[in-house]
Parts: sequence; structure tokens; C-alpha cells
Amino acid sequence: MEKKVADFMRKNKLLKKNSHVCIGVSGGPDSMALLHYYISIRAQWHLQLTVLSADHQLRGEASRADLSYVKQMCQKWDVPFVAGNLDVQAYKEENAVGTQVAARELRYRFFREQMTRFQADYLALGHHGDDQVETMLMSFTRSSSTASLGGIPVKRQFATGYIVRPFLCITKSTLERYCHDQHIQPRLDSSNADTHYTRNYFRKHIMPLIKAQNHNIHTIAQHLSTSLHDDEQYLQHEAQKMIEKVVDFDKAHRQATFEIKAFKLHALSLQRRGFHLILNYLYNKLPENLSYVHEDIFFELLETKEAYKQLDFPSQLQIEKSYEQVVFAFANDHKSSSQFHEWLTVPGCVVLPDGSRITASYRDTYIHTNDDTLIYPMESITLPLHIRSRQQGDRMSWKGLKGSKKIKDIFIDEKVHRKERDRWPIVTDHNGHILWLVGLRKHNPMTTTSTTYIQLVFEKRKT
Repeated sequence: MEKKVADFMRKNKLLKKNSHVCIGVSGGPDSMALLHYYISIRAQWHLQLTVLSADHQLRGEASRADLSYVKQMCQKWDVPFVAGNLDVQAYKEENAVGTQVAARELRYRFFREQMTRFQADYLALGHHGDDQVETMLMSFTRSSSTASLGGIPVKRQFATGYIVRPFLCITKSTLERYCHDQHIQPRLDSSNADTHYTRNYFRKHIMPLIKAQNHNIHTIAQHLSTSLHDDEQYLQHEAQKMIEKVVDFDKAHRQATFEIKAFKLHALSLQRRGFHLILNYLYNKLPENLSYVHEDIFFELLETKEAYKQLDFPSQLQIEKSYEQVVFAFANDHKSSSQFHEWLTVPGCVVLPDGSRITASYRDTYIHTNDDTLIYPMESITLPLHIRSRQQGDRMSWKGLKGSKKIKDIFIDEKVHRKERDRWPIVTDHNGHILWLVGLRKHNPMTTTSTTYIQLVFEKRKT
């Protein structure tokens, strides 16, 4: 066993000399074998070891006895020992999660705190090859994510260093033999026999059937897991580059926006991961009721020919398609706070709610303008100027148009997203005459002999 583990650690770079290694030890055969193994290589690798042992307080005296046993063995083997007493029941009730989830979250919080305290390089855990097979099989029954199907990672960043699992290359029976050969008498957790827990059910009823077909299944599973993790890491990196290029994130308003055409230029595998990266960015914590169904309806949204369509996701997240644009935003963050009305003095500047600005100044000559600039004869304007959001019944006219047109219809013609319409800036004079629907339409004044002009310049918020 020792040579196989050493080769596996070297291949996956799970250890370096002069390291501080924290070891998660429960008192069972897996973790006791792990502790003994690290002690056996301590001098060779010049390691500093610290044992971390958590009592989840779910089995009363039995779990306290486990903790006491680990502490005694650490004293016998001259290894520093740190205990954590975790109130799983209280955490479970407070956060409305299951027992296993609560225990895991508290346990890893304890591990993180202690790694940070000691500035440790590694946290070694005793997961073995059978655990890997069980995990991958369980993921297959309840997840469609390739990331989940990859199972337990051999190595991943955590706290001040890495979590490492050097026993993923061997089986449970190998570890039990190791304990027997080294005269270690581990503690046994009676809850491991309770098949109400999914993992125990797979361990008792599914694993024997699979091992009867291939006793070396743990090796195959580990090879597949490594390949999937490597592929996923690369794809996630590419997906991150994709959304940085394509998606506009507005942190202040918890929004994400992208153009459908630009999003769909990328491979479908990157689109899927990009979708999940957006969700991870927007949600403080992913809702448990998010599933592959939400992914499916999102991609249906990208394909629909409808000009406008909205999806309602958990926790009031709304995804809206308006023409060729998609916006992710939370409904409770956008309750008509978009209405605004500001007076603009000349010269002067107004900063709009979204951070963009309009600056006014005088000019003595007329110049040709672009979409972000308006030049208007002074004598054709009643000051002061007003910058506001749209109002019911707004209409404007411009050169070449017979009569006037509703602002609402202009927005539709220009395919302006519905959420943008209520905060789109409109410039009027003091009589309410619309001079400029910024970036879209300008009212053309009567020909004059004016020698003084007002120049308005619109600057978008810098992202």
C-alpha cells in the first residue's frame, strides 16, 4: 500500500518537503490509517503535523469517546491535537438544511479556521477509492452536471493551502488491512450502517454488485474523475474568458446583460458554463431548487422568435429577452426607482442615476454632431433645461416626420429593452418641449440667425 500511495502522491503533487499538514481524523479506519501513514513519512519529508478532530454531537457519548480516542493516539504518537465541538443540530435548524449538509458545512468551517490559524500548507483527508466510486454513482442519479459527475477531487485549493486525498488510489479493504497490520484498533461509527443515508445505501446495496463485475472499479473511476476534472478546469477557464468578453455585469444593481448573437458565437459547452457563472455571480447562495430544467428553459429563451419574453427563476431572479438582448435582474431591486427629474443649468452638469452624465455649455458656432451630442440655438430654448425619465403620453417630432410620434413607439422601433425605457434620459426645455431623446432622436429647430448655441454632451457611465 505504501508504495502505491507514495507514487500517487508524487504523480498528483500532493506533498512537498518542510510542509505543515493538518490531518482530519475521526477515529475510523480510513482516517487512522491516514494519520499513521503521515507519521511514517514525517521524518523523511520533514513534516509538521496537526490533527483536527470534530465532534458533531449527534451520537452523544459515542462521539465524545471517538474524540477521546483520537486525542489519546495523538499523545501516544506525539502529534498535536485540536478538537472541534460542532453544534450540528442548531446549525441545521437555523439554516434549514439536512443533517449531512449541516455536518459537512460546519466541519469544513472548522478545518478552514484551523488551517488559517496554523497557516498550514495542506489538509489531508482519508477519502479512498470506494468513496470515489460511491460519490460518482450518487452524482449520476441526481445531477446532470459534468462537474458533479467528476466526483471527489484529488487536490483543490482551500484556506491557506490545499485539500489533498492521497488514499483515492486504494480501497477500503486495503486500509482495513493496513490498520490490522499496524495494530491500530480504530473506532467504528454505528451510523455508517444506517441505509437511510444515501451513501450507506449505495455502499451496502450497489457497490457489491459493481465490484462483482470489476474489483478494480476504483482505479477506473479515479482515472475518469481526473480526466473530467482536468477537462472541466479548462472549460471553466474558457467560459470565464467568454463572459468577461460578452457579459456586462452591473454589481450595484445586481444585473447581467448580454447580446444573444455574441453569446451564441461560442461553443454550447461554454454557453452552458457561462450561464452558470452568471448565476453564481448574481446569487449570494444558489437556491436548492435550481436544476437542469432552468438551464433548458434558458436555452429555449435564446432560440425564441418572440420580441419579448420573461423567465422567473428562484428568489425573484428574472431573465428577460427583449429583441436581441438578455437581462438577468432581481425583481425586488427594480421597483420604479428608475424615475428621475433633474434641472440642468448652462453651463453645468447632471449625473444621472445610472452614473452617466450630461454636460451643458455655450458655443458661438454651430458644429456637426454625433448621437451623443446636441447643438441647439439659444433663442429657440426656454431655460432652464430639464433631464428626466419618460412620462405618460410623451411625444416628439423631428425633421422629415409628419406630425409627432410617441416616445413609447420610438423605443419599440429602436428595440430598446423594456427595463431601459424607464431610465432613458429625455431632455426638455422649461416649457416641456422635448429636444432630445438621448442617443435616438433630436428635434430640429427652426432655421435661425442665432450666434449663440447650447451644446449638450452625453457621457455613458464608465464600467
